[in-house]
Amino acid sequence: MKKIFAVAVAAGLFSLAACNTSPREQAADNIESNTEAVADNLEDAADLTGNEAAEESLENKADAVRATGQNQAEDMRTNDADTNLSNGI
Repeated sequence: MKKIFAVAVAAGLFSLAACNTSPREQAADNIESNTEAVADNLEDAADLTGNEAAEESLENKADAVRATGQNQAEDMRTNDADTNLSNGI
């Protein structure tokens, strides 16, 4: 029972911390989370393939997705969304 209470408290604190971030920071975090999930899926697919060339190709795509996500998130954090259209807004 104590573990459940501790997890509930931790989840509550995490949600409160999320409320204090700006919409741009939340958007950047979402970009990172989404691209990380896509990259993880690509790596999982690479692990399941029996073809070495296909596996390497999928792993390279995963690396590219991660890099793109990190660049877009950084762009979101550092540039004004109203004046810089390179961040996709």
